[in-house]
This record gives sequence, structure tokens and C-alpha cells, in this order.
Amino acid sequence: MIISVINHTNGQILDEEIQRVIQAINRQIAQDFEPYWSLGARLRLEGRSGKKPSKVDLADMRGDAVLYLWSGADVSGALGYHDTNNRGIPYGFVFTKLSKELGENWTVTLSHEALELIADPEANLLVQGPHPTDPDRAVFHWYEMSDAVQGDTYKIDGVEVSNFVLPLYFTGGDELGSRNDFLGRAHKGKTLQSFGVNPGGYIGFFDPHTGKHSTFSMKGDARAAKRLALKLKTKSARSYRHQYLTSSRNKTADLIAVNRNR
Repeated sequence: MIISVINHTNGQILDEEIQRVIQAINRQIAQDFEPYWSLGARLRLEGRSGKKPSKVDLADMRGDAVLYLWSGADVSGALGYHDTNNRGIPYGFVFTKLSKELGENWTVTLSHEALELIADPEANLLVQGPHPTDPDRAVFHWYEMSDAVQGDTYKIDGVEVSNFVLPLYFTGGDELGSRNDFLGRAHKGKTLQSFGVNPGGYIGFFDPHTGKHSTFSMKGDARAAKRLALKLKTKSARSYRHQYLTSSRNKTADLIAVNRNR
């Protein structure tokens, strides 16, 4: 997969800096992400032909998908998101101004969205797993690579990138000696559990019992709650899309459930 990166920051971020960040994220994909997931891609900076990005035409895409870096925002308060347009072409946004206002590095958001676009280009996959507060009840978790560990980052060649979960995260029970995320960072002496969440992160899931999508973060985690509130304002992202698809029963079949229990 070739992912076109288009710079719409109006000179606030120079192409030269973006090239340095792309090199680091491409290294993350090739050396960190792909060996675990067997899914790869390359980010490539392309030129722009319009003043504003378009979700419909995607005129500047020179590969299989596109990620826009934009100093504006098309939805209120969203750091970034990925989706597909009406032709089924994957695209995403990283809103650099909002990232700065919230103390988030735009490079982390770009890494986050790139990894999740690779794993689930159409933002429609779900994985069966336990309800976060009622483990005896099964729900269908959003197939997101970085949401659960969004508060954890690391650096590649001086560029801050996002942590991500590993395949064993989406399994029914924790195996002895298993690793559920790339960093394996311990919080209060504990590493990430399968279908769990780290401080600063959150998860979303479809609950067949209620017929609705819900979200979960640690109790009292103000950082995660703020991020989650922003993500839920992203009207083209997974959360809204799932709410729309489940708004009438005849559309729920469009949701794809992926059971990776091993």
C-alpha cells in the first residue's frame, strides 16, 4: 500500500520537516509494525493541486490511500481520523492546529492514523471480545491499532510516534508471557491486558445486547476522556459511521465482525 501524504498546513509545517517525519514513520511501519501484523505500507509526500483537501475527489492521491495534514478542521475538535469516501478509497486527516492546542504532537497523530489506516482501511472491522466491565458478556471491539495505548509514545530518529497493540491483544485470554502492545510499558506495575486500556487511552465497541456502540476508558482518566470526547465529534470517523449503520436494523449486517480468538 502506498499512502499519499498531502501538506495543507499553508506553510506552518514545511515539506522538509514532513519528509523527516515520513522517513521515521516508514521505518516504524517496516521495522516495528509489519513484523507483528504482516501488513505494510509506505507513506510518500505528494504535491497539492487545490487550496483545501477534498474527501470526494482525492485528486492528489498517487497511491492507494491519502492522509491530509491540515491546519484547518472539517469537524469540530477532532485531532484526526480515517475513513473511506463514496468510491471506497481510504483517506484520513491530521489536524495539526488542534493537536498543538491540546499539547499533542502532530507526528504522533500521523503515526496513529497511518497504522490504523493500514490495519483497517475502510474503518469497518470489529473483533469479538469481552465487555470491558462485564467480562462474561461478549461485545465487538473496534479494530483500532492505537486507541487503547494512545497515551504511550516513543521516538524514532527523534520523531515522536504512536504506540500500537499487537495481535495477541485481540485474543480471548492473556497467554503466559504474552505481549499485547509494542512498548509493553507498565502502568502501576501492570502491562496492557487483552482488550484492555492503558492510561490516556480508550476503546470502542458494539454491544449486541443494547444494539449500540459504546466507549470505555479508565475511571477518572481525564486525559482519555478529553481525547474521547474529541474523537466522538468526528462525524465521518468510525464512531459516527457505526452509529449510523446501526441506526436501523437492516443496516447492521454491513458491519464486519472479525473473530481472531486463538
